[in-house]
Amino acid sequence: MRFSFFNKLAFFCNLFFVASVVLHRLLPGYNTALTGTVFIIGYFLALLVNPVVQVWALLLLAGRRRHLVLPVWVWIANFVFLLLQLLYIFYLND
Repeated sequence: MRFSFFNKLAFFCNLFFVASVVLHRLLPGYNTALTGTVFIIGYFLALLVNPVVQVWALLLLAGRRRHLVLPVWVWIANFVFLLLQLLYIFYLND
């Protein structure tokens, strides 16, 4: 698979992470199939995909392929989301 697909997947999973944090804070007892799907994608899939994509991006940038097809703002956004996820896991999680 291509790197751009996984980078976009990580970006969408990160958006679901933000949505799941907001839903968890605003509606703590509300449970439907839709919120369950958002929680699974946001909390679990984003925490698995995003670090792998960030390490992969660093390896590609350190190697020979310095020019990649995605814009820089996607990488920066994914990195900021990774920092927010780590902050949420280690400090803000109840």
